[in-house]
Amino acid sequence: MSVSTAAADQTLCAPLPVLGRDVTVPLVTGGEVTYAALDYAASAPALQRVWDDVAAYAPYYGSVHRGAGYLSQLSTDLFENARRTVAEFLDCRGDDQVVFTRSTTDSLNLLAATLPADCQVFVFETEHHASLLPWKDARVTYLDAPRTPQEAVTALARALGARDPHGPALVCVTGASNVTGELWPVRELAAAAHAHGARIVLDAAQLAPHHPVSVRDLDVDWVAFSGHKLYAPFGSGVLAGRADWLREAEPYLAGGGASRKVTRRVDGGVDVEWHESAARHEAGSPNVIGAYSIASACKALTEAGFDTLVAREERLIGAVRAGLAEVPEVRVLSLFGDDAPRVGVISFVVEGWNSSHFAAALSAEYGVGVRDGLFCAHPLLRTLLGSDPQTQGECGAPEAAPGEKSLNAIRVSFGAGTPDEHVERFVRAVKELVRDGAKWNYRTEDGRCVPAV
Repeated sequence: MSVSTAAADQTLCAPLPVLGRDVTVPLVTGGEVTYAALDYAASAPALQRVWDDVAAYAPYYGSVHRGAGYLSQLSTDLFENARRTVAEFLDCRGDDQVVFTRSTTDSLNLLAATLPADCQVFVFETEHHASLLPWKDARVTYLDAPRTPQEAVTALARALGARDPHGPALVCVTGASNVTGELWPVRELAAAAHAHGARIVLDAAQLAPHHPVSVRDLDVDWVAFSGHKLYAPFGSGVLAGRADWLREAEPYLAGGGASRKVTRRVDGGVDVEWHESAARHEAGSPNVIGAYSIASACKALTEAGFDTLVAREERLIGAVRAGLAEVPEVRVLSLFGDDAPRVGVISFVVEGWNSSHFAAALSAEYGVGVRDGLFCAHPLLRTLLGSDPQTQGECGAPEAAPGEKSLNAIRVSFGAGTPDEHVERFVRAVKELVRDGAKWNYRTEDGRCVPAV
């Protein structure tokens, strides 16, 4: 290989610049180290490109849809152009709507509020709570965790076949698990749903940052995702898809922006005519910077090229899995098996270790930030850990001292901004902790395992 070719390959495989890449943190053993942020599945660092775009817009901040001045018009155009950018990123159909929300959770709760009367919802127990819990006003069928992608399709088709075929139905499914990282057979599940007269919403919170998501190709009715997992700042999300249920439902929030016309009646009451566009569910002054940051992230990922991003991430996944496989005490959690395609999300437990203790030691002694707990996917973790369905657990670390067995796991997650060194340090740290033990003493404080002072 020539020097120029090697240099080109190095550039091609370089991580995307993100905020915080040079932040240093103290170690309990002394000194400092560059922080290895390996908790992308919770919140990915913002891309530098996104932050720069937001900073460039900030001086032109103005009201949206409500002013005749130049800055107001500029902000309105920016907001609506962001909507079009997201629609292109998701390959939406021509009549789909893109609604800006606060997060994936907000998006799915919005959709839940638009369900027709007597709608039946089908959801696997493997879902994140954002997908599992919003359907309180519907008839919900919870499906057991499948052990293969085909089993998931078969189980859904069987459940849908047993329902009343004349009523409305909705299937909610993740694109990539926030626990195992495994990709779900979305296209096949959508086909099963439509074959039985049901609609389907895709929770793409973990999928969209790692793989291209095409509403047309996957043939889903809606897709939801969060900006803070897509390398944008906190506080923004998207629900995109079919307009009819959104248009026919009462506004998610009542207020300015959602209303087209408000008049007083003779009897003293108020009549309201609501918008039929996405504005119907965007009452109040919108999060313009949030919408713009999502659009900027969509452009950045598209321009970087998902083929390149996926290839690099698969190399990192291989390195992590190979490193963990060399430690007999480590058990990686999986539904579909070692050969299942996945994104950069890997959860595991370590024999003889409380997961909170292990995660605390990774942070305090190596500057590696991971997640421990049940990852807001309690039923799935209980299934993967083989625990009783009624066993108590929390999204964060449970009350368990170092060394005690607990119902929680460790999750390492990474993406387009992860340097190779962070992954290498993580693997080395796991091996050293298992072999040599922690160098420091730890205690439980307010439910968290922390270094003893």
